[in-house]
Amino acid sequence: MKRLRLAVIGAGRLGGFHAQKAAANPDIELVAVVDPRPEARDRVAAECRARAMADHRCLPGKIDAAVIAAPTRLHHPIAMDLIREGVHLLVEKPLCPTTAEADELVDAARRRGVILQVGHVERFNPAMEAAREYVPDPKYIEAVRASGFTFRGTDVGVVLDLMIHDIDLVLSMVDSPVRRVEALGLSVLGGHEDVANARLEFESGCVAALSASRVSRKPTRCMSVWSARGFAEIDFGALTASVVRPSETLLRRQFDVDALSPSEVEHYREHLLDDHLPCTELRHDRVDALVLEQEDFLASIRTPRAPRVTGEQGRNAVAVAEQILTRIHAHAWDDNIAGPVGPMATPRPSILPSPHWGMAPLASPGERKEAG
Repeated sequence: MKRLRLAVIGAGRLGGFHAQKAAANPDIELVAVVDPRPEARDRVAAECRARAMADHRCLPGKIDAAVIAAPTRLHHPIAMDLIREGVHLLVEKPLCPTTAEADELVDAARRRGVILQVGHVERFNPAMEAAREYVPDPKYIEAVRASGFTFRGTDVGVVLDLMIHDIDLVLSMVDSPVRRVEALGLSVLGGHEDVANARLEFESGCVAALSASRVSRKPTRCMSVWSARGFAEIDFGALTASVVRPSETLLRRQFDVDALSPSEVEHYREHLLDDHLPCTELRHDRVDALVLEQEDFLASIRTPRAPRVTGEQGRNAVAVAEQILTRIHAHAWDDNIAGPVGPMATPRPSILPSPHWGMAPLASPGERKEAG
């Protein structure tokens, strides 16, 4: 079978990883590494034995597919140029900084008949995959994602940088529209929020509480999921999941604490969890999720079939992130009408401006749809 001719656009840390994985794949011919910075593109291209190029517009006719790992603000213009030329795309997360741009990419890819995959790499984490079957139809989800400041991805805040991973995972588990969003965030180092907390309420009754920080001393990537029939705690970094499956006695609400005899109370002091809330530890060998993601991209082109994370799913994650950012910018830090608001905690203006993405700050999803 003919090798897939692929280019990596963006020679930063993540683009370098993508180039290394592609160069090592016998089914891929890494044609070029593209970046406007000579030192970056030359270094990665030399390491991966590919051509170094300064402009993605020189690629059409030379490639079948591309990985876009450029800064988020450039995803839309680069992707649109390549979609017009029939190039299949794996675009790193977030798909775009705004829903409007994401909608344009999804529509353009559909009309042109090309694959548009989004790099939500946690979908390929084996701990997440194993835990899913134990917690169908979740009703409550908590996620914490924290890191130190990496000095990368500073063109967006922590919501689009880190929280977007957990937004995508939650949407992949909860098959229901978002009904309500509450959020707050705070800028610590720059012009975007570096710490954020969001609460999502779904029409199904599910609630998700998400926290993210990129100024943390302790790296954390974990999620807890409660469903009617079980509980799972996932550690994405350690590739482990702890799964609790209640006994049928508990599920049928037949365990009456107040009706226990003294001897039963004594027994359950030691054995309650073992008897009625047994825990199974799921551990997995280390995998290279980026390689799995690229293999899924290749298979989706050759089959053809939809990738595990479609452009539409990436767009939906951006739409929820946009709602979270709207609430963050509208959050008041005290009860003073002229008090500080938003991630910069600046004084409230006399007329609140709409956020830069052009949405009414407190509009619900339904109201925005009707207005558009």
